[in-house]
Amino acid sequence: MNGVHGIIFAHQWHTGLKELTEQRVPASVPFCGRYRFIDFMLSNMVNAGITDVGVILSGNYQSLLDHIGSGKDWNLSRLHGGLKLLPPFGLYQNRAVTDFRGKMDALDNVYSYLEKIRQDYVLLADSDVIINLDLREVYEDHIRSGADVTVVCVDNKDHVEDATYFTLDKDNNIIETIFGVRDPKGVRSLEIFLLSKSLLLQSVEDAMIHDRYSFRISVLQNKQLKRRAFLWEGAASQIRTLNEYYDRSMELLDPAKRQQLFPVERPIYTKERNNSSTYLDPEGGCVNSIVADGCTVEGTVENSILFRGVTVGKGAVVRNCILMQDVVVGRGSDLNHIIADKGVHIGEEITLAATASCPMAIAKGKVI
Repeated sequence: MNGVHGIIFAHQWHTGLKELTEQRVPASVPFCGRYRFIDFMLSNMVNAGITDVGVILSGNYQSLLDHIGSGKDWNLSRLHGGLKLLPPFGLYQNRAVTDFRGKMDALDNVYSYLEKIRQDYVLLADSDVIINLDLREVYEDHIRSGADVTVVCVDNKDHVEDATYFTLDKDNNIIETIFGVRDPKGVRSLEIFLLSKSLLLQSVEDAMIHDRYSFRISVLQNKQLKRRAFLWEGAASQIRTLNEYYDRSMELLDPAKRQQLFPVERPIYTKERNNSSTYLDPEGGCVNSIVADGCTVEGTVENSILFRGVTVGKGAVVRNCILMQDVVVGRGSDLNHIIADKGVHIGEEITLAATASCPMAIAKGKVI
């Protein structure tokens, strides 16, 4: 897929992730012990042979910059092409702290970058899609069908905040685009689009001339274009709320579901961090959990996900929890259904309990 250029939308937008996005954009939210949301789409592109990727930024993006850096961990650090970070440089004085009005607004903000793209096709994708997808199949289907725009979709009825749904004909051509509905019908867009560079440039120009900022209005509802759905039958999640984050994370404790997302033939890359081995105290216990490198577990951990560098003190009990990097749980504390962000410090003999349907989230760096 040397003829395809990748664009990832990693700008700030309003989500229901609450405490997890107080100090970061959704793209850099930690996931599954050692990854960030954006790692999945970056890895999908790299595994498909895409060598040039632009990441559109806006808002609170320092955490994301720290994570992806030059793109070395994804083999995208190159003299020509590779990873390009696209911070806001449009005509709006406050652009660095405000959101774009839509995808077309974001693309117009980097229009000069789009003009210099060397490839004939462009793959646009959101950064919060948790998926391991062979994009070569999408590209081959797009070329074979002669479509103007191909959209990766899933055939399910799950309600996802602000999602786009399509009605298809027998050949998977899109005949109706709907969004903002409470009772979804048809197939759901995963916000992954493949189209030609020339069509992208033309669409951005037309959208700006007519003061339209939404990609789905300017492109996906444009009946003059041949719009096609590529149906993906594997695991895929668009994580927009705290409950979705918790549920999709805990599902990965099932080895079968974990294998779907992390097949050997398409690895997911992330920023490397050299940690020592994890220490598990024989007097404690660790059952049905994902535990990353560099952890010290002297207490009991059950049905939980521990990121790198987590410390669980002696006598502490951690059940059904997600503890992110460098979280400390003091001696004798008892946690149940807790999501603790990076650097949270929970003192000794503290009890925190919630439920699976309403987990408790603790913001980054908090001390309890």
